[in-house]
Amino acid sequence: MNSEPQFRENVFLGDLNSLGIAARARYFVSVTSVEALQQALDWASARAVEPLILGGGSNLVFAGDFPGLVIRMAISRRCWERIDGDEATLVLGAGENWHDSVLYAASAGYRGIENLALIPGTVGAAPVQNIGAYGTELRDTLVDVSALDRHNGHEITLTNSLCHFSYRDSVFKHEPGRYVITTVRLRLSRSRPFSLDYRDLAEYFEGQDVHDLTPLDVARGVMSVRRRKLPDPAQLPNAGSFFKNPVVPLETWRTLQKSYPDIAGYPGDDNAKVAAAWLIDQCGWKGYRNGKVGVHNRQALVLVNHSNGSGQDVLALADRIRNDVQARFGIALEMEPGVVGG
Repeated sequence: MNSEPQFRENVFLGDLNSLGIAARARYFVSVTSVEALQQALDWASARAVEPLILGGGSNLVFAGDFPGLVIRMAISRRCWERIDGDEATLVLGAGENWHDSVLYAASAGYRGIENLALIPGTVGAAPVQNIGAYGTELRDTLVDVSALDRHNGHEITLTNSLCHFSYRDSVFKHEPGRYVITTVRLRLSRSRPFSLDYRDLAEYFEGQDVHDLTPLDVARGVMSVRRRKLPDPAQLPNAGSFFKNPVVPLETWRTLQKSYPDIAGYPGDDNAKVAAAWLIDQCGWKGYRNGKVGVHNRQALVLVNHSNGSGQDVLALADRIRNDVQARFGIALEMEPGVVGG
């Protein structure tokens, strides 16, 4: 039997967001089932307060205290279904830790999400961003998601195509607040080829026979590469990559190459993805610190909270970086984290 959700007031959120911003929620509740989630949403509606769904808090900037109801997703579930030959579907509750779920699948010998190891956050937040790393995106393995549709109060299933995935984008971003993801299903395989083409991974596994590698080996390699470049939020509060890699027309890319032959990016047939970290580094921001917040000294994409910085401090720094990149390269950077509160 599901227990009744326990609503609390004036709850500190500093340890529930990876930037460590000392915001507070006027109301707070943790839910462990779809029924409790619906009760929490009804509670907020009855009191005319805005709900905020919170997973691991790794992709949010609290610009101030949140005046509504923070609903922390704690729906746990982890099981295999539809096992067919060397393929199987992994079912995950939205409250499961994403990295732990990657290691769970890799340890079982299933491939498909090992390149997404060490990405912070919960499973329910992963489809919203269509998380990706080292040539792999969530959409590559996602079968469908179960979600509560707040337009009608029904739990529905959205297949991969209905999620409208693209680079760091999905239907969940285009219809914010409508869908609350409760379960994610991933189709994994024991024989799927590993994706090791990215330079950092290729260098890490250089000299090793790819046929001898296991999914756990690859996951551990990804973890090692990420730890060399990215700070642990538990040690140095951050929200991971703060800016998306901008996508520009191929003609723009070629023009930039003429002026900056060493520009980092990934050209395609019609457009090119420019490395935002390279743009930021060229503007001199890597390693910057203003006392409270700054830019990581090994990865220019990561903004860090050194000493009790506020959300406004982080956003002000982000604006300065965006303005510099726009002025120098004519490229507009887009933030990855969402902004709430304030």
